[in-house]
Amino acid sequence: MTKPTRRPVARFSTAGFSLLELFLVAVILFIVFTLFLSAGSKSGQEKRLAACQINLQNIYAALRTFSQDNNGALPAVPGAQTSEASLSLLVPKYTTGSEFFICPGGRDKPLPDAQPFADRKISYAYYLGRTLQDGSDAPLVSDAQVDTASKTPGQIVFSPDGKKPGNNHNKFGGNFLFCDGNVQTTPARLAFPLPQATNVILLNPKP
Repeated sequence: MTKPTRRPVARFSTAGFSLLELFLVAVILFIVFTLFLSAGSKSGQEKRLAACQINLQNIYAALRTFSQDNNGALPAVPGAQTSEASLSLLVPKYTTGSEFFICPGGRDKPLPDAQPFADRKISYAYYLGRTLQDGSDAPLVSDAQVDTASKTPGQIVFSPDGKKPGNNHNKFGGNFLFCDGNVQTTPARLAFPLPQATNVILLNPKP
């Protein structure tokens, strides 16, 4: 009588991940983070553009209160060469949130809370000479631009290659805050018309 053939029994390892396997997983996660969530990636900057819009809306709230207290006028420093001098007049009376003036998409240093910042650097450009009655198509504040010249649709307004100037959001465009409080995003090449006014001066932040 022949003995029944024994079937081999599969054996499974009960050991956990090795240190090498854990290290490889960590490296892969880091690469994914770098590619999709870093400041230089499109996905990462889309999130930062949304956060930047919130910053601009907070700045608008401060500008609106300033306007109400000053017979419709907005912050202005005669002879100012950059946006810091005028927008610094909002702090701390009209907002104590200095963080609103630093774009989350860039690398500008944080500002001290509730302190004027005329001698420091912010991230946003300011259209000096505007009032809140100038209309829904009149720009008031924007991400730092490539220069202070007037722009027409199709012209470069923000950095096209991620290099300074105008690279708050690397090469992925930027935001405009308009006089009615709405915020619009555009790629590096301007996607909408901006009305020109002889009494308005665009001030970029310090380089």
